[in-house]
Amino acid sequence: MDSVIARLTAAGCVAPEEEAVEFLAAAPDERTLEEWLQRREQGEPVAWITGTISFGGLVLEIVPGVYVPRLQSEDLAQRAARLLPAYGTALDLCTAVGAIAAHLKALVPTATVIGVDVDFASAACATRNGVPTLVGDMAHAVRAADGFDVVTAVAPYVPTDELRLLSADVQRYEPRLALDGGPDGLDLVRQVVDAAERLLRIGGWLLVEVGGDQDVTLAPHLVQRGFDRLTPWHDSDGDLRGIAARSVGA
Repeated sequence: MDSVIARLTAAGCVAPEEEAVEFLAAAPDERTLEEWLQRREQGEPVAWITGTISFGGLVLEIVPGVYVPRLQSEDLAQRAARLLPAYGTALDLCTAVGAIAAHLKALVPTATVIGVDVDFASAACATRNGVPTLVGDMAHAVRAADGFDVVTAVAPYVPTDELRLLSADVQRYEPRLALDGGPDGLDLVRQVVDAAERLLRIGGWLLVEVGGDQDVTLAPHLVQRGFDRLTPWHDSDGDLRGIAARSVGA
């Protein structure tokens, strides 16, 4: 254990003890452990190496190249679950491995939850994680005659000029498509809002992850698209983590 922690610490890992425990528990043999440590020393995400990610008490499958869900997104999933009726319907756009959707299914097992992602590998992961997932552009992949009760999304929201501020391993390995939100970080988020306007029933809820002061920037677009009761939420440090809004129709 100590030698593994030392190597991960030397590699600049921010949580070497936790990663050491995860590697030692998951590696089937010493050869595999050594291969994994070498990959991690190069900066590859732990989840890609072990093939799993823990989210909201669930263990989900993931493959290299697919966006790794952040623990901060659990708050979005929990908030969405409280808004999802027992026999309601939810749609998770930009679903990646299906973390939000799988969490919703676990918390509201009688509801119908589906995912959408433009990336085939992501959609395949989500499907293996128990989330029926469609491959396609979020604006056109789904038609809902009666409307969804909840739409969620962790779309890319990092402003292009701020990508350079991300950690070196994130910049080196994680897909830019899942990170780059355009000049103000909201290009894809606005598309989510536009899709949600069409897909939500009146009174349904949209929950999206944003940061910085993007709630203020996004607010006029939400109102224009027929949303009210705009409700941002923050983490324990006071940082913006997302915004919820109710559909009232255009």
